[in-house]
Formats: sequence, structure tokens, C-alpha cells
Amino acid sequence: MIHHIDLTASTNDDARDPQYRHGDVVWAEEQTAGRGQRGHVWSSPKGENLTFSVVLEPTFLPANEQFLLSEAVALALTDTFAAHGIDTRIKWTNDIYAGDRKLVGILIEHNLSGGTLSRSVAGIGINVNQSAFDPALPNPVSMAQLRGRYFDRATLLNAYLESLNRRYAQLEAGDKDGLQRDYRMRLYRLGEEHPYRFPDGTTAPAVMEGVRPSGALILRHEDGAVREYLFKEVEFVL
Repeated sequence: MIHHIDLTASTNDDARDPQYRHGDVVWAEEQTAGRGQRGHVWSSPKGENLTFSVVLEPTFLPANEQFLLSEAVALALTDTFAAHGIDTRIKWTNDIYAGDRKLVGILIEHNLSGGTLSRSVAGIGINVNQSAFDPALPNPVSMAQLRGRYFDRATLLNAYLESLNRRYAQLEAGDKDGLQRDYRMRLYRLGEEHPYRFPDGTTAPAVMEGVRPSGALILRHEDGAVREYLFKEVEFVL
């Protein structure tokens, strides 16, 4: 069920309420304290975009494979955009890019029970009809800017939820290889050499080879060494 509200601090925080069960959606017209990855704030003008959280209960998924759920969530977005004539790529870990511009931010938060996931909340912010952005943002873009037309947000949300249901069913059926294959094919900058930044502030060029089910990014360095990096151990230089 979609719970459409006018104002909240954070849809992810709201979706933690036990009243919401698997498949429920909290959609807010405005968030006052929306969160992005790496501690960033997600802001959006009221009524122009989609800011929502989906509650999922993937109790079948081992905790060490939780990134597969992230893959399903992200792939459902690329599926939805493709159906609307927009080619997109997944920027590890979860941003969705159109060309070199950011269209979607995703923040997924998990609860564990023993060795499996018990409850996950996928917070998603899609730039839908916004035409003017804060100049401090490095590279935003909206669907309206890309396609030159207005999009009905409720229709778009329902289209995404249908795509998510298909990708989640693929995950639940155990088709991990299929998800991994599709995710890899849609990775932003796959097979290209670009600079990456490391925690000590240094940068070095490397070629992205793929992503493990754990979420580790696989990079091949100039010396031929292949290394794996988890979230916060490396970041893109844009």
C-alpha cells in the first residue's frame, strides 16, 4: 500500500514503524531531513520529484549477500527509466546516472535477524519534474530535462513498484547470477579507466571490472593488480 503524506522529516525513518509491512511505501511530498549516502542531505522542492521509501522483508537473504537486494532495487529503476525512453547506468554503490549526471539517489538501511536480513528500507529520491537545481550540486538532472516533458509522479511510482516486484521475485527465486549479470552490464564506467580517490586522499587510475555479491567493487590498477574495495574504501572522482 502507498501511504502518501505531505510533510515528514525522513521517509526512511517513518518506514521503520512496525505498522508498515513488506511492500508498503511511504511517499512524502516534502522531507525536512532526508538522507543520502556518505552522510549527505537529500533535498527536493515540494511537489516536483519523488521521495519515498519501500519496506522489504527479505528474510531469505543471507546478511553477507545483502548487496543483492541493492542490485534488485537499482535494476528496477533502470528498467523503469528504459520504459520511459531514458538510458541510465548504476553508479556504485547505488546512484542512478543518465550520462554523467545524477538522476536518482538511493539509501538502503537493513535490520538483521541472526544470519539473514529481517527488514530493509529502501529510500529513493528521483528527480522527476525539477527544472532548476541548487548550483552547489555538482551534476543533477531530471527526467523532465532529459525528455522535455512533464511526468505524472503517481504513475511513475506505480511503474517503478511493478519493476521492483519483478526484480525482487528474481532475487527470491534465487536467480543471483541473473541479477549480478544485469547489474554488471548496467554499471556506470564499467571497463573504462578513470581516477578513484582513496581514504588517505590520494587518487589513482583504475579500470572497473565489476561488483561482488558482497558489494565490493573490483578494480584493476595500472600495475595489473586486481583489488576489491568496500563502501567508503574508495570513491569516484567525477
